Amino acid sequence: MRTLATEKIIGKAPERILMFGEGNFLRAFIGSIVEKMNASGKYFGSVVALQGTEKGTSEQINAQNGNYTVIERGYSQGKAVESAQIISAVSRCINPFIDYSEFLNTADNLQIDTIISNTTEFGICYEKGADKKCNFPAKLTDWLYRRYCAANGDSEKGVTVLPCELIDRNGDKLSECVKKCASEYGLSEEFSKWLDSSCNFCNTLVDRIVSGYPSEQATEICSRLGYNDALLDVCEPFLLWVIENKKKNAVIPPFSESGYNVIVTDDLEFYRERKVRILNGAHTASALAGLLAGFETVEQLVKDSLFLNYIESFLQREVILNIEGDMQSYAAEVLDRFRNPFLNHKLASIALNSVSKYKARVLVSVKDCIIKRQFAPKISAFALAALIAFYKKELDGIACEEKKYTERLRAIFAENAQPEATAKKVLADRVLWDEDLTELKPFADEVARSYARIAEVGVSEAMKEILL
Repeated sequence: MRTLATEKIIGKAPERILMFGEGNFLRAFIGSIVEKMNASGKYFGSVVALQGTEKGTSEQINAQNGNYTVIERGYSQGKAVESAQIISAVSRCINPFIDYSEFLNTADNLQIDTIISNTTEFGICYEKGADKKCNFPAKLTDWLYRRYCAANGDSEKGVTVLPCELIDRNGDKLSECVKKCASEYGLSEEFSKWLDSSCNFCNTLVDRIVSGYPSEQATEICSRLGYNDALLDVCEPFLLWVIENKKKNAVIPPFSESGYNVIVTDDLEFYRERKVRILNGAHTASALAGLLAGFETVEQLVKDSLFLNYIESFLQREVILNIEGDMQSYAAEVLDRFRNPFLNHKLASIALNSVSKYKARVLVSVKDCIIKRQFAPKISAFALAALIAFYKKELDGIACEEKKYTERLRAIFAENAQPEATAKKVLADRVLWDEDLTELKPFADEVARSYARIAEVGVSEAMKEILL
């Protein structure tokens, strides 16, 4: 059977978008949008991708000439739907860990006017003296200065930066990090002015569930497609991208011409709060407990009556009541998306970087319950207890976290204290949470109590108790 490399499109479009990251999400999200945007005839451009980690997929992407297949699977009007599309919008993938100069060379291409990124929740982080190959803001600053020099400071040759990381005000925070890097590197005041006047850092919100490579079904899918594809990428049909653009004269590619739901607005707060608290919050609140209970996928969770009750109770009792507007229909839509049997959405994937995710997705609802509603949210507390319990069991396994977090957790777990004391020490660690969570005393007590019960009777029995 032939490989997808034989499907190479002759004369690919010129590179106009630089994408920091080449993982499953960006390939199924940005790749699909640009592919269909090109097909609309309203745009003609390709994406040059940048490998995000030392163990990435640049070799596979380049071996297939940048081509790969996105499989959209889900339900529409009560019926199962599935489509397959070859994405040819990616020109190539550069590995900056091997060839940093080639990465910088892309800044000399003045046709590149858009930068997109997805470097996980802790990717947008300024670190003084950081290795530019490893730190995203440092690497981006290097690129932007190279662009500034290549354009001779031309105010018309700035770029639009669209970070897709799931943190609040991602564009604002990335801009702040870049400015700190520029100051650290002693770059000129003229460059800083060019950043402010000519570059547009937009806050964004992305929403599409991408389960990635379907390892268990890949052989069967490739047989139906008629070719081998090492980069198969499975996602749901649903896609939402909200871009907050506050510069009236800024140029943003016509992403909505793709036919996907891309919204350009001057305020994305409504969309952000709804999605992060409900969809992402439900994922983070349930994934680690589900793994402790032996489940592997989101679909398995919502098929289990106990866990479905847990997720619904979390949303109804502790999340939706704190968001303005009618959230019931959106919450119901989210649960329907969770039931999608085609995605094979792994809980292990959701579990990655859960400390950062809990802070971004759940903690805001916790504080609303305590401050606005005057009660300690038991289900959110249980979710955090399950996080601690899972990390104690799997810290060196699939529970990938930033090094500084794993070091703190490892030191706490090594003390072998009683369960409630261990939970309180985790909650009090300001490196993990940016604050001392034991100061939220009723909530901290609930976390410690649930953590002790999980250790004593197991996650499912402990869950039953908090749902009474």
